[in-house]
Amino acid sequence: MSPRLLRAVSRGWLAVLGLLTVAVFVLVLIPAKDAVVPTRFKYGLVFDAGSTHTSLYIYRWPADKENGTGIVSQVEACSVSGPGISSYADNPAGAGASLKPCLDRAMKIVPAEQQRETPTYLGATAGMRLLRMENSTKAEQVFAEVSKAIGEYPVDFRGARILTGSEEGSFGWITVNYLLETLVKFSFAERWEHPQDTEVLGALDLGGASTQITFQPGVPVEDRNTSVFFRLYGTNYSLYSHSYLCYGQSQALKMLLAALHQASSSAQISHPCYPQGYQENITVAELYDSPCAFSGFYHTLHFLNLTGGQSLSSVNATIAQICSSSWEQLQLLFPTASRTQLRDACTASSYSLTLLLQGYKFSHTTWPSIHFVQQVANTDVGWTLGYMLNLTNMIPSEPPAAVTGLPSCSWIAATVLLAIMLILTFCLLAATCCQRNSSGYEHL
Repeated sequence: MSPRLLRAVSRGWLAVLGLLTVAVFVLVLIPAKDAVVPTRFKYGLVFDAGSTHTSLYIYRWPADKENGTGIVSQVEACSVSGPGISSYADNPAGAGASLKPCLDRAMKIVPAEQQRETPTYLGATAGMRLLRMENSTKAEQVFAEVSKAIGEYPVDFRGARILTGSEEGSFGWITVNYLLETLVKFSFAERWEHPQDTEVLGALDLGGASTQITFQPGVPVEDRNTSVFFRLYGTNYSLYSHSYLCYGQSQALKMLLAALHQASSSAQISHPCYPQGYQENITVAELYDSPCAFSGFYHTLHFLNLTGGQSLSSVNATIAQICSSSWEQLQLLFPTASRTQLRDACTASSYSLTLLLQGYKFSHTTWPSIHFVQQVANTDVGWTLGYMLNLTNMIPSEPPAAVTGLPSCSWIAATVLLAIMLILTFCLLAATCCQRNSSGYEHL
């Protein structure tokens, strides 16, 4: 190529480069738009240390909360092997060791970079309440060992403590109503709102060592011991919540055995639930709403297939049939059940029914209003979710991070033009070098 032609081509490339440069500047000067970075999730761990077993629940919620409270969802539940931590009174170290497999599981779920900021709690219920009444020193030793075990993991451990009966009941009430969307609901306007004209439900919880009843009464609760106040999603709730220690299923069966033993001998059994025969009248105000019955109520009656809306007459007839069956007949009716389930089927179901009818005063008229549930929306019904929801009120919210930038189409166009500019610049430099080399050879 002659030098004159090469210069002409170079001038043409320079003109194109100039035009491309102007185009890139125009694209860059297009008004920028605000974009929201995807919300970061926070995680929380809650141990439910019940009287008969312990479970670890892993929760998460968007860092930007709704009216101060998180929209919490259950990620996974891990059942701890062995009995409840109160059973380790003579082996406190065993209580701590029992928690580690579930903690190991949680560490695989919570992102490593968020583990040290993940709040972790252990709440003990009626089993530890009884142990503390029997031997406070042993109870403290158990708590020390479980705290030591959890402290070995890179989490924000915020302590192990005994929940009061009212706390256990009221947190269960929060769980039920949150899952049934009576506290907050995602509206057609695509935002979280407090449902209007939606009646909240009561909560009936039956554990191993205690039973709880919680509901929102139509009149103020005068007894401070049974009055609970919450503020969730910008709305205030005043509840009645009463826990009856020793009226849990396991303790009720033990009381029955103790009464039979004492009736046949002069021996006196020392235990908080039956020092001289436990006496407490279960009296409760009239329920103003439909209740959800869970935990022991559900498991006991579900075993007999009585949680599907059967009438009270049908429930009575089924339990009567079970209680009049022989061991061989029970084995034929429930071929896959364990010996413990078969042994307790009559007593446990009879007790649950008696507690609901004679204790909580349900009748043929009000029985259909009871909803027996284990899960709602793939989430376990219990106190832990309500506990986590309430705690998110005290965990700082993180507003969505916003960035300012060009629309994606402008970035793509600018990137393509810049690539073309680089290619043309490279070609121009290469041509210039070739021209110089040719000029050098001509002078030789």
